[in-house]
Amino acid sequence: MSTNDPCPCGRPEAYAHCCGRYHAGPLHLQAPDAEALMRSRYSAFVRQLGEYLQQTWHPSTRPAEPPHFEPGLRWLGLEVKRHQRIDDDHAVVEFVARSKLGGRAHRLHETSRFVRDDGGRWHYVDGDLA
Repeated sequence: MSTNDPCPCGRPEAYAHCCGRYHAGPLHLQAPDAEALMRSRYSAFVRQLGEYLQQTWHPSTRPAEPPHFEPGLRWLGLEVKRHQRIDDDHAVVEFVARSKLGGRAHRLHETSRFVRDDGGRWHYVDGDLA
């Protein structure tokens, strides 16, 4: 996948000008809001960027190890259903992510919670499956 390819998150920009700018470069780890962070995390799953996923997970719920990437798993698309800012430092994002593994389609529908730290960085806390 090239940096000029469409971004996996579903926005019309090229990867380098969308989620790629949060994965690396001057805006590394600096998503401006919870929805942008959630989209960048989806793109990180697509591109298997375990370190980025680990760094954007809130320390209180962060797993000890980066996520395992299932061999052969293909991410097919993301739909953001809702982004709700609760206050300046808390938000929720509801999304559906579609994937395929071993010829079988899967759908992940989650309402995720995000918090912004004192330095202004958003972090994924956890989520509820629908």
